[in-house]
Amino acid sequence: MGEEQKEAIKPHLHYWGDTPEEDYYKLQNIKSTKSFYTSPRGLSLFTRSWTPITTPPRGIICMVHGYGNDISWSFQGTPIFLAQHGFSCFALDLQGHGQSQGLKAFVPNVDFLVNDCVSYFSSVITQTQELQALPKFLFGESMGGAICLLIHFKALELFDGAILVAPMCKISENVKPKWPIPEVLTFVSRFAPTLPIVPTADLIEKSVKVPEKRVISGMNPMRYKGKPRLGTVVELLRVTDYVSSRLSDVDLAFLVLHGSADVVTDPQVSRELYDKAKSKDKSIKIYEGMLHSLLFGEIDENVEIVRNDILTWLNDRC
Repeated sequence: MGEEQKEAIKPHLHYWGDTPEEDYYKLQNIKSTKSFYTSPRGLSLFTRSWTPITTPPRGIICMVHGYGNDISWSFQGTPIFLAQHGFSCFALDLQGHGQSQGLKAFVPNVDFLVNDCVSYFSSVITQTQELQALPKFLFGESMGGAICLLIHFKALELFDGAILVAPMCKISENVKPKWPIPEVLTFVSRFAPTLPIVPTADLIEKSVKVPEKRVISGMNPMRYKGKPRLGTVVELLRVTDYVSSRLSDVDLAFLVLHGSADVVTDPQVSRELYDKAKSKDKSIKIYEGMLHSLLFGEIDENVEIVRNDILTWLNDRC
């Protein structure tokens, strides 16, 4: 896409355009709320919900976004779609992301994020008897997919299933720094973990296929646009190594979805998850030629295919 074409796409208030949020939700026939949740460790975390307004909910979906992303921009497209089809969706901005407290894009310890998610999602599920009685599912994109598996390991009985979209069970060799950079970064991170100096490719360019959608992704005012921080990269390398070593311990109904051309997270590890997991109910979808951003960055027809595969899987279990 040339510079003239980029300039032709005017800045948006929201990823869908300039329609105010409340008006847009009404047009989509759903209700949405936003608030702040204080985690047990005293962190202020921004949260949103998207719920159906014409029918009682058929299930609960607790959602986790990916690295550098947030729940207020294009991420909303999926919970809006699911709420339109009868599911109550809840999500939070992780520490250091979006409107939540913390240094931008600094993830000192993923275990802290897992505890935040378990605490918040538990509070949502137990707030009414109606919600407690519904089927409960996790949903995670990229880093959020890995966090969903860690939530499963920590809270085995809390959820009935999980939808894992391009899960970061292992960082692709295409974006991982080459030897000896990881070893150098690990050493330096002990002294300056928050330094944003890790060399890496532009994730939007690597993730989003449609040029116009790359521009819209770049308009997100909450997106982290700097280089990854030393401590974050070291922590994500640690966690993905840990998750990939425990694929055979996964014992949860799940649907894993991945693009065959994803160069951010590794589709082969999603295949390994499907093969190794001891779950009796497990499904996998590998989309030929699709990239990392399956639910926004592809052409609209491809996005609809992925959405409908998710909806079919949920409908079969509700």
